[in-house]
Amino acid sequence: MRKTNTQENEVLSGKRKSKFVSFFQFPLVWMLAGALGIILANVAFNSLSEDSQALESIILTLVGSAVAIVIYWLVMKFLARRPVPELRLQRRAGSEMISGAVVGLIFIIVSTALIVLFDGYSFKWSNENIGSVVWPIITTSLGAAVVEELIFRGLAFQAIEKMGGSWIALTLTSLFFGIAHLGNPGATMWGALSIAIEAGVLLGAAFLWRRNVWFIIGLHFCWNTTEGLLGIPVSGHPSSGLFTVEVTGPTLLTGGAFGLEASIIPVIISLLIAIPMLIFARRKGHLISLRRDPK
Repeated sequence: MRKTNTQENEVLSGKRKSKFVSFFQFPLVWMLAGALGIILANVAFNSLSEDSQALESIILTLVGSAVAIVIYWLVMKFLARRPVPELRLQRRAGSEMISGAVVGLIFIIVSTALIVLFDGYSFKWSNENIGSVVWPIITTSLGAAVVEELIFRGLAFQAIEKMGGSWIALTLTSLFFGIAHLGNPGATMWGALSIAIEAGVLLGAAFLWRRNVWFIIGLHFCWNTTEGLLGIPVSGHPSSGLFTVEVTGPTLLTGGAFGLEASIIPVIISLLIAIPMLIFARRKGHLISLRRDPK
């Protein structure tokens, strides 16, 4: 009888443990837990970096980014109970970040050049101290790229993808990304829609193609950094760049106070980049379809 009771207790304990594990393995649970952890870490390191000198700010940003990546890995490994190939290091991480950065640089330079060609922008050297301009832009862009990509493409995209497939994940995370920017200075519904298409779709397509976070972090980082250095507002946030920008064209062309991202030009160019990425992702078998249980 004693042995039977022990076995029953073990069975009950196993069931409780199984329910506990299953709860945290549900995609929305680990997505929210991971997002909360990353946001709290980001807030903590941002508060520490206030009024810091350039070198201290860069170090804190790098440490904060590393902490966010560790939180992401822990959530995926021990709550979601899944492998984390999207964080694979070795040589791939560096080359993927550089490749993503090149795409981001080309995207912004070509978009800006076309706006200038259509008399939308004119640039003048700002005569600011280069160091005082460059380092703050780099630290802000790096922190934003790591945190936003881990949350939106790392956690949210993969959680939704697990429940509904790649196309639903791409659609919903793009919409959420646009909505998340509605609170930015100068934001409009068009600006949010533009962000949803250029950033949401482009970065989502890049993740589906490469299936790692390094490429999209590099793309996002170089995108924001290039905009900032050019003196163009980054998603509505004014930037004290190396140039002062005079906006001379219509809002649809220039993006107005919200900046480049609310211009029709990068919306079109982003789709021209994203569509081939999605084609390559499909050819590689990286797209996950919604599975239906047979009746």
